[in-house]
This record gives sequence, C-alpha cells and structure tokens, in this order.
Amino acid sequence: MATKTITPTRMELTRLKGRIKTARRGHKLLKDKRDELVRQFLDLVRQNREVRAKVDEGLARANSALSVASAVMSPGALEQALLYSRHTVEMEMKFKNIMSVNVPEYSFKSEVAESKDIFPYGFAQTSGELDDAIVALNAVFEDMFLLAQLEKTTQLLSDEIEKTRRRVNALEYVMIPEMEKNIKYISMKLEENDRSTKVRLMKVKDMVLEQAHDYSK
Repeated sequence: MATKTITPTRMELTRLKGRIKTARRGHKLLKDKRDELVRQFLDLVRQNREVRAKVDEGLARANSALSVASAVMSPGALEQALLYSRHTVEMEMKFKNIMSVNVPEYSFKSEVAESKDIFPYGFAQTSGELDDAIVALNAVFEDMFLLAQLEKTTQLLSDEIEKTRRRVNALEYVMIPEMEKNIKYISMKLEENDRSTKVRLMKVKDMVLEQAHDYSK
C-alpha cells in the first residue's frame, strides 16, 4: 500500500519515476560528498593532533621558563620588562572552499621594530629564564595560528558531514523507499484497471456477438 493518498494515474507514475531517478542520482552524489568530507576530516584530525602536540610542548616550555623567571624576578620588574613589545602582527583571513564548505585560512605577518631582536627589554635586570620563555612563545606563535585554523576547519567539516549524513539517510531510508512503494502501488492499480477494462471489453464483445446472433436468427 502507498504511504499516503495518491492518484493512481499514468501521469503520476511518470512523475514519480522521474523523481526517484533524480533522488537516486542525488543520493549517490551526496554519498560521494560525505565520503570525501570524511576523508579530508580524518586528514585534518591527524594534522590537528600533530600541531596540537607541538603547541602544547612549546607552551609547556614557555610556562616552565616563565614560572622560574617570576620566581627570581620581582613582579614589578617582570611586568615592566614585558610592558612594551617590539612586535607588530598583522593577521589576514581568507576563505577556502572544501566540498561547498567555506573554511578559514589564517595568515599573519610579524615584524620586529628597529632590529631583529625579539626581546622587548634589556638584559641587565632580567633573567635568562625570561629569555627562554620569550623564545619558546615566539617559536610556537605561528603554530597557534595554524592550530586555530585547523580547529575551525574540522568543526565546520564535522557540521557539514552530519548534515550530509542526515540527507543521505533521509533519501536512503525514507524518500526513496516511499517513492518505490508508491510506484509499486500505482503500477498494481493500473494493471488491475487494465485487467478490469479487458474483462469489460470481453463481456461487451460477447453481448454484441449474442445480440448479433439472435438478430440473425
């Protein structure tokens, strides 16, 4: 039986056959899209894991060195040493299309004023551990941008994978089976109508022959 009231006509049958053909084509395309999204998502997850490990390691080194520096320097001296930075950073964000998903691409340019010296203080009243913390933070800075980009990209791809999965499931388990049932129902009804029409025609033919036979007598 059909899942809803439909008109069992040849026009409706033709329309449903066209719809199910389109639905099957769309289902295949969506499955291909989902599989490619999953492949790229897994690649990003592996890359994310590697970059996160580098960032965690760099930040751990920086925090360790900064903890030692804060222990051997007074809070006022530490704050004064880090008050003014020689760095200027410009960040630019563009978008890249991955399987109809616009994901961000971060790029930044860092410049050091007046010299290549990354330290914003003199060395007379600061500790070597503070130097180590600055070097570690400077080394991990670019990886932090990359990690942010990877995190956002994986989030967007994950959302798109879930949406695509729902569409694939809706087509595969709801729409296409329903249309198949409706096509089967209409085909059965049309065959039944054809058989009924043939029976009526045969009866009419027999009646006409009987009347013609009786009239000839």
